[in-house]
Amino acid sequence: MKWGIRKRNEDTELSIDTFRKNIDRMFDDFFSIGPTSLFESEWVPKLDIEEDDDSIDVKAEIPGLDEKDINVTIENSMLTISGEKKYESKKEDKDRKLVVSERKFGSFSRTISLPDGIKADKVKAKFKKGVLNIHIPKDEKAKLKRIQIDVK
Repeated sequence: MKWGIRKRNEDTELSIDTFRKNIDRMFDDFFSIGPTSLFESEWVPKLDIEEDDDSIDVKAEIPGLDEKDINVTIENSMLTISGEKKYESKKEDKDRKLVVSERKFGSFSRTISLPDGIKADKVKAKFKKGVLNIHIPKDEKAKLKRIQIDVK
């Protein structure tokens, strides 16, 4: 831990047992890495999707971007959110070097299949404080219709 970055639950006691546990954990973590997580370079925003009788609402967390860097499209009942998060480089100070980089950069795309009967021409999107809100109204034929059950 050269730079002092630790997991919250990591032991701080220095002993042979702690050292052995850390080595075992390192090997367990290494061999449990799947092919997608080992070479993962792409990032995708996390989504919340809510639905009621009248509409579908999608919220996407997209921190660090401006609305001009985000594209929202609907085509063939597919909602696609895409964009690019550019790496911020400071080249004016050549004596400084990057020590730790945990943030992800690059292009992203999320596609969601939408049900039939949405009003694609009435979709609204708002972006505020790193959260994209998309409101997708449904037309009358897509709304849930309750059928009264007669008791006789």
